[in-house]
Amino acid sequence: MRNSKTDIGLLIIRVVIGTTMIAFHGIPKLMGGVEGWTKIGQSMQTIGINFLPTMWGFSAGFTETVGSFLLILGLWTRPASWLLAFTMLIAVVVHLSKGDGLSGASHAIEFLSVYVAFAIMGPGRLSVDKK
Repeated sequence: MRNSKTDIGLLIIRVVIGTTMIAFHGIPKLMGGVEGWTKIGQSMQTIGINFLPTMWGFSAGFTETVGSFLLILGLWTRPASWLLAFTMLIAVVVHLSKGDGLSGASHAIEFLSVYVAFAIMGPGRLSVDKK
């Protein structure tokens, strides 16, 4: 059984990770428009997906924005976290394939680990999911 301190800690992590993802990654991607979405979506070529780059780029920005908002609320936390984790997995693969090494991929790895953890454990009691 979790104690209230654990739930407060999970809430803090959800709010900080969600807010930073929205502000520094999700919204900027969405604001990039079709040209930006296409450029970002071309990253999927790294894993052999060569079709609909605009859709994939928009999906990344949408997932990072809406998925992070859901994470902050603690609403549909597990599915949102799996989608966010997939987005970060692609980011890790892209960074590594470009030769950025672990230091270049570290930010995406950090986000990936947080999202996988939330997908496994859920949001805690201080969440819409638990109300």
